[in-house]
Amino acid sequence: MSDTIAYKIDNNLYINLTNECSNNCDFCVRNHMDLYEGYNLWLTKEPTVDEVIAAIGDASQYGEIVFCGFGEPFYRFTSMVAVAQYVKAHFNVKTRINTNGQAMLIVGENVIPSLEGCIDTINISLNETSAEEYDKLCHSVFGESAYYSLLDFARECVGHIPNVVLSVVDILGEEKLEKAKKIAKDIGVQLRIREYIE
Repeated sequence: MSDTIAYKIDNNLYINLTNECSNNCDFCVRNHMDLYEGYNLWLTKEPTVDEVIAAIGDASQYGEIVFCGFGEPFYRFTSMVAVAQYVKAHFNVKTRINTNGQAMLIVGENVIPSLEGCIDTINISLNETSAEEYDKLCHSVFGESAYYSLLDFARECVGHIPNVVLSVVDILGEEKLEKAKKIAKDIGVQLRIREYIE
């Protein structure tokens, strides 16, 4: 069976670039299931840029091209940007990255200039409202600095990426949800409260 490089959910096409991730979140779907929405997202090898472009096909039929699979897309930063630039050059379609926000730590440089013009939305998983709680939940290889880095990344994206979103799952509890709303407001970005997937 061939690897799932691109998979459709609703009217969007999702791009599965890697299984590598800096987090090992307690709630992550890949810890609890082999299939997501009927797709096997475990890769036997990471796809090339040409393989991703072939898997996308006619991007104009989709509402959004989303870089999101079983891993953190910034581990394939150069390839992701190349694909996004191709999509923007050939199709009138929106692009989005779903990320844990640790791009600066993963790549080791300021990634934002490379994203300008080819990425419309950055959706950053906030997950928790303090570095200590984030580390307990997400178990990043970067420790508590991962939390501070994702907040810095969100701030840096403002003014360079048209749509910057922080997201949390709806099981945090009302007090933390209110704190998350304040964090997003202080940074100047939207907060998306997403449904927890069993």
